[in-house]
Amino acid sequence: MGDKKPGVDKELIRELAALLKETELSEIEIEHDDFRIRVARGTNAVSYVEPPAAAKPPPAEASEEDEARPLDPSRHPGCVPSPMVGTAYRAAEPNAQAFVEVGDVVTAGQTILIVEAMKHMNEVAAPRAGRIADILVEDGQPVEFGQPLMIIE
Repeated sequence: MGDKKPGVDKELIRELAALLKETELSEIEIEHDDFRIRVARGTNAVSYVEPPAAAKPPPAEASEEDEARPLDPSRHPGCVPSPMVGTAYRAAEPNAQAFVEVGDVVTAGQTILIVEAMKHMNEVAAPRAGRIADILVEDGQPVEFGQPLMIIE
């Protein structure tokens, strides 16, 4: 770990390591703009990942075998991923009405879920307008960074 990557904040790494210990998770990853960092327990590894290249290869032809597999929700263009590790809540408080249900029409910026992390309630807003096609988490379910939460079509 002799290489020092630009923008790596040692205090952030310490906070993430403490969060791993507190939550008993095996790894945590955060991403902000073009910065991404992953901290994992048991491997003594901290990795810095370069931002992805802007150009993507053209999609491959789909085979019959690919069509037989269930679709990966994280690849759906309307996927709303978890912005952090925490606990997902579908309503503002216990026994309250859920923010959204399957079939609801939402506007960009509308709160659709809350992810609690370190006793802080973080509202998850709809990234775009559309209809809630699928809700992929249960109320009170632990979620990982990047885990698909909902699909908006």
